[in-house]
Amino acid sequence: MSLAPLLDAAPMIPVHAFAAMAAFALGIVQFAAPKGTLPHRTIGWIWVGLMVVVAASSFWIHEIRLLGPWSPIHLLSIMVLVLLPVAVIAARRHNVSRHRKTMIGIFTGGLVVAGLFTLLPGRIMHAVFFGP
Repeated sequence: MSLAPLLDAAPMIPVHAFAAMAAFALGIVQFAAPKGTLPHRTIGWIWVGLMVVVAASSFWIHEIRLLGPWSPIHLLSIMVLVLLPVAVIAARRHNVSRHRKTMIGIFTGGLVVAGLFTLLPGRIMHAVFFGP
């Protein structure tokens, strides 16, 4: 494992990747920790901020170009930016079920599924984890 391919990439790519890795780690903590507590809410706000950085930074990454400079992953970024407020509003309205389902969906789609695609051969994160 070497961070060199990531650190040598265009500046927005490491920002995107490190925010995603931090969000993934905090998401795991959130799933395991007690819900509704001050730490849960605090870590939750940090996680939401990280996910905004992950989704927004993707619009400056154009490694895969299928429609001009865009790829289907940018649709996922739009989805994340739309669903984050939905999840926060649900929590503020004490709609725990909707909050849980939305946050799990964002975590699963926006981090796990998207993250797995970054591990495909030829991608920067593949080189980070498995070498060139």
